[in-house]
Order: sequence, then structure tokens, then C-alpha cells
Amino acid sequence: MTEHFDVIVVGAGLSGIGAGYNLQTRCPDRSYAILEGRDAIGGTWDLFRYPGIRSDSDMHTLGYNFRPWTQAKAIADGPSIREYVSDTARTYGIDRHIRFGHRVVSAAWSTADACWTVGYRLADGTTHELTCNFLYMCSGYYDYAEGHAPEFAGSDDFRGRIVHPQFWPEDLDYTGKKVVVIGSGATAVTLVPEMARTAAHVTMLQRSPTYVVSRPAQDRFANSLRRALPAKMAYGITRWKNVLMQMFFYRMTRKQPEKAKARLIQMVREQLGPDYDVATHFTPRYNPWDQRLCLVPDADLFDSIKAGSASVETGTIETFTENGIRLSSGKTLDADVIVTATGLKMQLMSGVSFTVDGEPIDPSKTINYKGMMYSDVPNLASCFGYTNASWTLKADLTSMYVCRLLEKMRKRGMRQCTPRIGDEPIEAEPFLTFSSGYVQRALEHLPKQGNRKPWKVNQNYALDVMALRFGSLDDSMEFSNPAEARPKATAA
Repeated sequence: MTEHFDVIVVGAGLSGIGAGYNLQTRCPDRSYAILEGRDAIGGTWDLFRYPGIRSDSDMHTLGYNFRPWTQAKAIADGPSIREYVSDTARTYGIDRHIRFGHRVVSAAWSTADACWTVGYRLADGTTHELTCNFLYMCSGYYDYAEGHAPEFAGSDDFRGRIVHPQFWPEDLDYTGKKVVVIGSGATAVTLVPEMARTAAHVTMLQRSPTYVVSRPAQDRFANSLRRALPAKMAYGITRWKNVLMQMFFYRMTRKQPEKAKARLIQMVREQLGPDYDVATHFTPRYNPWDQRLCLVPDADLFDSIKAGSASVETGTIETFTENGIRLSSGKTLDADVIVTATGLKMQLMSGVSFTVDGEPIDPSKTINYKGMMYSDVPNLASCFGYTNASWTLKADLTSMYVCRLLEKMRKRGMRQCTPRIGDEPIEAEPFLTFSSGYVQRALEHLPKQGNRKPWKVNQNYALDVMALRFGSLDDSMEFSNPAEARPKATAA
């Protein structure tokens, strides 16, 4: 007999552990299991092991709303975040619900049975099935199996080592070596100052500049508040302080982009001095928040540049050579190691194959509902964080909303909730408006958003708090499929 759960969560990373907490707290009589394709808790923070990996936002908003971040550093390193997630799972008993090595490959909805049949693959290659009433995808937004790796002319000629940050080799020793890091995003600005500590020299080679902002690694306000108040109260105050500051900053940059751009560039100039060529290397062609801003804690990137242990080159690659890279300008960069920090490959819901009553579902043909569900697809939600704020802010709200839905279905005696567009016209728009390469490469595979609520994605935490925690559950949501007697769910 196929094992059945009220809810199956896919993914045991930051989002999945948060989902487990909310399910057992807000829906304590529901059975749930977390299926994790890998063999460890942590998701992104367990997979990525490159030097210096850290958060690109503060832990008072990247941390869970129910579990205070109490370490002194607000911009935390990867191992600390991984331990925070793992410890949360242990503390609340969520780890007992996790099934490791269960890689979900398919999900088939049956209206007659009001349940999903979830197919998963084990490490030995065998496939098996579980069933659930509600499926919650918390598996992130990128492909764990491969990153974005463009082909570079002459790469086979290079005599050194080429590595991608997503698959950092444990045996790589770059001490005393010349390193070129290709890229200018969050990964590159993290790698460069960290590798520059021991490498002979590190060059960040970028095709075009990115906005880079320095911020203290420690939040003095938070640390002072924690000494004066209970941890949870101090955490809540700091969380909202940071949320409101971020919302204010984002709004101002979008309303006055030229003024914001000038200020951001001036801040870099203040770090690097009047003689540095900020116009070439740190002046982007786009407006702030057309792409995500890159955070550098305690100005570490700028310090490594001023110390001479790192440098920035802006240009295009003509070819790799035996000893490095030749740019289109003719300039050559010597290298013993080349790191291709060229970005992620987006993959919605882990590439799982979905069907509804035997009909295949193409997510790119659907309209996203409240940033988490899909038009005409029943009892399915996915977690997708903010592009302009910490991921967990939206993850927490999404899990709360899923629990509200589950309780509403039970109260009404219904087994199915389905977002329906109805007869009112709706205009489809891109799901994400970012100009970042990894987003543009994936847009055709992503769902669309609508031009009106509740089909329009909010990139605003305050609006989502009102809509998801306190807003109506009936707006464009169809509750159907009256409950029937079925065997009691098996606990995880």
C-alpha cells in the first residue's frame, strides 16, 4: 500500500525546514514528510562550499521569523548559516520528518482521489511513489546539477585549472597562485577578497560592472538591543527595522534612479579614492535594482583592491590561452587558476514533471497566483523569495498561507483549492522583471504573472504580510471536491 501524507514538502533547505515548522505548529494534526534529494540539510548552504561563501543580506531578515539569529555577525558565513538551519531542524524535531536521498521526479494530481502521487528516485536508481493531499515545493530556483557555464574559446588550451564555484573541488590549492575570477555578481565579489588572502594575485574579470555596496558585517543596533532585551523581542525589532530600511531604500532608488546611481558610485569612489577608475569598473549601464545589488561586508573587496592583492578588469574574452586569458582589447591576464563565476542556471520546481488528471502541466503556460501557486493547478504551492529582499521573508509568509489554506479546506469540508482566473480579462507579464542574465535566460520557462491582484507578484514584504497573513482566501480561489472518508494518514 502506498504511504500517504497530508502534505509533502520537497526540499530540506532554508525554505523546507521553515515549512516543516509552520506545518507542525499551525496544523499540528496533519502528517507531513520532507523529501530531500541530497543527503544533508541546508540546500544552497550545504551545496555551495566555495571560499568565503556568505549571505548577501542580513541574517535578521534571512533568518526565520520564529527563531532569532543571535550571533554577532549579521552578514554570516555559509557554515554558520548551514548550522543555523540544521540546528533549527533538530531543535523543533523537523529532522525526524526528512527522508534523504529522495529525488522527486514527477507529481500526478487526481481529482477523483483529491491527491498527488509523487514519484521519487533513490540513489540506487529505483523509483517509488508516495501520495499526499497537498504538495509544497521548497526546492529553490536553480539547477543543482549544473551551473551556467558558457563555452570559452581556447579553454582546452589552458594548462591550469578551471573551476565553477557551484562545484568547488576540495583539493584546490591556490596559495601563491595567480587567479582570474570571471564574473561580477555576488559569487565573484565574495570569492575575490577571500582568495586574495593567500593567492599571489586575484583578478576579477567582468564583461560589465555591477553595483557594489559596502555594509558592516555586524549590526551594532542589533547587538546592543540583544544585550538590553529578550532575544526574540530584540530580533523582531531589528527584523522590522531592516525590512523598513530596505523598503525605503528600494523605493527611493526606483523613484530617483539617477540620484541613487550617483550616490552608489560616489560611495565606491570614497572607498577606492579619487585616482581609481570607478567610471570603467564600478559604473553599471543599468539603473539600481534592475539587477540585485552586490553586498561586500566591511568593504573587504575594496580593501583587497587597495592592498594590491586584487584588481578588476572590464572587457570581453577573446580566448583562453595556455597561460591565462586574452581579452578582445589584446591585453593578456596570466592565470594558474580560472574560476568561472558566470552564474546560475534557473530551474523551476527542480524540473519535476507535473500532470493534472493525466494532462501534462507546462508551468510557463500558467499565471502565478500570489507569487506561490499556479492557475488551474490544484493543491500545489512553491516557495519563491524576493528579488529585492531576503528570501526567507517571503518563505515564511508562503508557509503561513499554505497552512491557512489547509485549515480553510478542512473547515469547509473541501479537499481541493484551485486558483482560477475566471472571466475577468488578465494580461500576462514576465514573472520577474530583473535584467540579470540568469533571469533572462530562463524567462521563457517561468510562469507569467498577471497585471492585477491576486495574480501580480508583490516584491514588497509589507504588502505581502497584509495579503498572505490577513487577506482573503477566496480571491480567485476555488474550493471544491467535498471530503470523503479515507484511511487515516500515516505519520512520518
